[in-house]
Amino acid sequence: MAQYLPFVVLMALAIAFGGLSFVASRLLAPNRPSAAKEAPYECGIVPSREPPERFPVSFYIVAMLFIMFDIEIIFLYPYAVESGTLGTFGFWSIVMFSVVFFLTFVYEVARGGLEWGPLHTYRRLDRDAAMVSAERDSTTTIRRVGLEGRVDAGESSTEIEAA
Repeated sequence: MAQYLPFVVLMALAIAFGGLSFVASRLLAPNRPSAAKEAPYECGIVPSREPPERFPVSFYIVAMLFIMFDIEIIFLYPYAVESGTLGTFGFWSIVMFSVVFFLTFVYEVARGGLEWGPLHTYRRLDRDAAMVSAERDSTTTIRRVGLEGRVDAGESSTEIEAA
């Protein structure tokens, strides 16, 4: 027990130092809150845009998939090295682990864990059918911009002849 005495004394000193530092900072520190000090970045620069949003959930799901593959490698590598000594029990253990891992991966893919980008929405097919109808041509679908007030070349020649 005497061999642990320096460790216990050192731990007691560390705890006492941490506690005293905490109490001293509470008692001696100036407490003058302001809007600038409450801002997320207290550097004197007024933020010109909102802080970035949180990461989407799919980011964490993909990160968990990477961790799952790391764990699989951690278990498969020792089995590959010592497969001869582990025998049939080790083989079936790895098969069960791989099956559970594969089913988890299939479930994750089926839930859309690897799909990135905007959300997919279903389109109305009747609108698409109207877009390809025979009544549509370039005069009904293209809006000419910047022609307001201009005189068409064919119209201007007839106006000149009439005058």
